[in-house]
Amino acid sequence: MIRINKYLSLCGVTSRRGADNLIAEGRVTLNDSTIEAKGVIIDETKDVVKVDGVEVKPVEEKVYLFLNKPGNAMTTLRDPFKRKTIMHYLKKLPHRVYPVGRLDFDTQGALLLTNDGDLAYRLAHPRYGVKKIYEALVTGHFKPDDAKQINAGIKLEDGATGRAEVVILGFVKNMTRIRLTLTEGRKREVKQLCKKVKHPVASLQRVEFAGIPLKDLKPGKWRYLTDKEINRLKNMVDLK
Repeated sequence: MIRINKYLSLCGVTSRRGADNLIAEGRVTLNDSTIEAKGVIIDETKDVVKVDGVEVKPVEEKVYLFLNKPGNAMTTLRDPFKRKTIMHYLKKLPHRVYPVGRLDFDTQGALLLTNDGDLAYRLAHPRYGVKKIYEALVTGHFKPDDAKQINAGIKLEDGATGRAEVVILGFVKNMTRIRLTLTEGRKREVKQLCKKVKHPVASLQRVEFAGIPLKDLKPGKWRYLTDKEINRLKNMVDLK
């Protein structure tokens, strides 16, 4: 017998604290019934636990990989509307892994996946200020004053303040290519910030996550992280 949040941690889905958040969001089921209380005790030898409709089981080996997520793919393990998900590109992977944070359906780029729940939770938590670098093609002539406004902070749809360091890379006809560095990564933050300064995003790619760049990794392809990269990520979030 074991508490559900500890079980989810052992399954590599997230940390114990992160498991409580998943339960509060109604994303965890026990024998196909949604769990509503955080302190539920389960029988790990008999009960079936699912997260977002996918059964989870304790991991035997921790794995860490880096995917160049193509556009038009959901950053989930399954989709009730049968849209393509990142699992389409991980079919040959012998382990079940979970994305660290999310990229929008139409956004391409760097996505870290792992079954190390504690690391995933910390990398996604704003407290640690993990850097995420995006390159966006936005409509119109993006000016230095627009960059200053985004850097100073702009109120988002959820009431929080979003901000990013912005570098103008160049101009293409009536479009501008910019690079944005964020440390919180709220939902649709880049798109919201650019829209607020009247330069909607036409295309978006995350080119680097937590200091790991895409480099020559092609869309839909993935690789395992090196031991050096894994250790650096753990040091970054004070995880021994």
